[in-house]
Amino acid sequence: MLRAAELVAGVMEGGNLTDAFERMAADHAAWPDATRGAVRDLAWSTLRDYGTGDAVLQQFLHSPPAVLIHGLLLVALTRLEQRPEQAHTVVDQTVQAAAVAMPGLKGMVNGVLRNALRQRQLWTSWVEADEEARHTHPRWWITRVRADHPEHWRSILEAGRQRPPMALRVNRRRAEVDAVVAELEAAGIALRAVSGQTVLLAQPLPVARLPGFAEGRVSVQDAGAQRAALLLAPQAGERVLDACAAPGGKTAHLLELADIELSALELDPLRAQRIRANLDRLGLEARIQVADCARLETWWDGRPFDRILADVPCSASGVVRRHPDIKWLRRDEDIAGFAAQQARIVDALWHTLAPGGTMLYVTCSVFGQENAAQLAAFLRHHADAESDPIDGFPDCQLLPDADHDGFYFARLRKKA
Repeated sequence: MLRAAELVAGVMEGGNLTDAFERMAADHAAWPDATRGAVRDLAWSTLRDYGTGDAVLQQFLHSPPAVLIHGLLLVALTRLEQRPEQAHTVVDQTVQAAAVAMPGLKGMVNGVLRNALRQRQLWTSWVEADEEARHTHPRWWITRVRADHPEHWRSILEAGRQRPPMALRVNRRRAEVDAVVAELEAAGIALRAVSGQTVLLAQPLPVARLPGFAEGRVSVQDAGAQRAALLLAPQAGERVLDACAAPGGKTAHLLELADIELSALELDPLRAQRIRANLDRLGLEARIQVADCARLETWWDGRPFDRILADVPCSASGVVRRHPDIKWLRRDEDIAGFAAQQARIVDALWHTLAPGGTMLYVTCSVFGQENAAQLAAFLRHHADAESDPIDGFPDCQLLPDADHDGFYFARLRKKA
């Protein structure tokens, strides 16, 4: 419980959750998978429920506690929601954790939690009275989603507090879907084949337990993310660019679909190493360059690309259940900054696309400013660009649900 609280507190102080967890796991390499998974699940669950814990705590706290104790109390409330039958054990464990972290505050922690338990029947009313707690997202986020998706805003916000699905992509160069499904079922793994090369697991599993993962027959990739390579549809012999490639899932998928000459760009050297590791596991090859894709003079050799995947940096609002620290770290004014960065990238990349070539603009966002507004602005500013419809529509906004995360796709053709 204390380790999960440290992760939550780190986010409350502005830190990245995934990076912090990876450092913690490295520092505790002897942890069994069950312990590592329990710490991760508790921290992620607490952060997904943005606002709910504070709606309860504000009834008992007159001033904000130390950040670590604040995180510990939020983790404890999450555990009490998950395991109400173990309430007294959870309180005792939380008090013990406080005694280790900040001994002088263990009495306060004990008092707050026991008072909260005595008024357990009021928690729901406290949460319902607070808009942020009711929808588990910051108020500005709720406002944006309601404005951009008036018919679906509630389901989008609800998806943001759920555990994400785990989907696999079958490497068509090394395996057939039917054979992979049979292998997984023989291992006692419940699943269903969704479409094409996609398999959806009933429950998430460590990759070490997946038959065929180490051998490169399958990869973990969200079912929505798998649409990107399919929509770009590379053809044999083409020159293709994956402009923001790490960690390499879409890069690998493109290479699995066709024999192409692929260049993968990534700004972060460490993340670029993950692309190489993924390709090596799958037996695939690409030219990997560490570069800012918008600074053409640092990486482009002047040879045009037939197809470009522009999976640009964004708010990640469509994958917030996988990265719940985003709810705590993003601010409303950040979205304009992402939009400006996205416009800079696609404007630069357009110069590298051959006449008649295709660019697929992709975000993992549900905010219109990063999506449909970007498409409209790009078409206004580039006379040589035309929309290439997706399923009869100018673009495709994939909203998060039980099967996949939220993504936006717009396909552009450069006029010959």
